[in-house]
Amino acid sequence: MSHPSPPLHAAEIKALALALGFDEVGITGIDLAADEARLLAWLAAGLHGELHYMERFGARRARPAEIKPGTLRVISVRLDYWPGSARDPFETLVDGRVGYVSRYALGRDYHRLMRNRLQDLADRIEARIGPFGHRVFVDTGPVLEKPLARNAGLGWIGKHTNLINSRAGSYFFLGELYTDLPLQTDEAATDHCGTCSACIPACPTAAITAPYRLDARRCISYLTIELEGPIPEELRPLMGNRIYGCDDCQLVCPWNKFARSAREAGFEPRHGLDTAELTALFAWTATEFDERLRGSPIRRIGHARWLRNIAVALGNAPVDQSVVAALEARRDDASALVREHVAWALEAQRERRVSR
Repeated sequence: MSHPSPPLHAAEIKALALALGFDEVGITGIDLAADEARLLAWLAAGLHGELHYMERFGARRARPAEIKPGTLRVISVRLDYWPGSARDPFETLVDGRVGYVSRYALGRDYHRLMRNRLQDLADRIEARIGPFGHRVFVDTGPVLEKPLARNAGLGWIGKHTNLINSRAGSYFFLGELYTDLPLQTDEAATDHCGTCSACIPACPTAAITAPYRLDARRCISYLTIELEGPIPEELRPLMGNRIYGCDDCQLVCPWNKFARSAREAGFEPRHGLDTAELTALFAWTATEFDERLRGSPIRRIGHARWLRNIAVALGNAPVDQSVVAALEARRDDASALVREHVAWALEAQRERRVSR
């Protein structure tokens, strides 16, 4: 099949993607050999914990043409998510009465929105040139999205292992369109962390074990979102009031002074999740959880894990009878997972009262 000349077509694709609402677009090839070696070493060290999907495809994750045969290029897109109207994150983190939800999850789920836009992009390309080989990914397939975005010029992978953009910080989502089009590629981004290591001591659980090395088993985002079973007891006191995800390593990154508020209204806080008190959230029934978090990324962890996370935060909360009463109300919860964390939280509250 015949395609337009690469330089012209690359420029057209970027214009189409920006018109669809993406904040930045880059194009890269598919050579990820160095990143494949780092991935395999990370997996071999067991630092992925229960992220079994990382193992499932192994090296294929770093080989786009094995995931979508015929792939020659990857179109990488960025969509900013910082919710400008949300309560100041530092104020929330020191207020033990409320729950801290990662800024990306305060509003609507990004997966469908970005996937639909990337499919729209593919449809518009097809309308211009006819059928072509492609596949859309938005954090839902075996993709090394950060190395691909780096190679496409969207930013560098920082010491906290998140992507950083020199003009937009790190509060953004990534998506990819694998394609068989022989497009002109962009220059890869270079590292600008320099001597800064603010993110490493900022991690509450010391999950960043060295620059550019994350032990997922200690990461609060992993513990509150990916881990299905009990949270290790030694890590619970370190989690504070973080009930879904964690932003600490990004909050202290100096590059985020350039972060932009999301243009998407859907990413603004819903149901007061940026100011909600822990006791109120803990009282939600399973039905309320499903209804209030419909369309939210939080919903996928399920009601039991939601309560597990909040129980830990209540255990870390300032001593208060309302906290104890909320925990007592779920002492005999139907979920063994919830019961275990409620018992721990009640004991933590008791010990704090005794030591006052």
